[in-house]
Amino acid sequence: MASDPIELDLPRELRDQLEQVAEALGIPTVTEAAIIAVAEWVTRRKSELDDRDPSQKYFINEALDELINPKK
Repeated sequence: MASDPIELDLPRELRDQLEQVAEALGIPTVTEAAIIAVAEWVTRRKSELDDRDPSQKYFINEALDELINPKK
């Protein structure tokens, strides 16, 4: 996977907490833990945005789709 470097200045307390969580979960570096944290945050926010826009939702059940958008 291609990557683009970015630089983050974290408050010491946040960095310490990130390190503590990384160690507890067996994540080898704080940098890797930060990447995971950002990815999870983006995923949650993207999901919230998709929920706001019905056209972004995916309906598994075709019957539900037909009830929501009946064919004319």
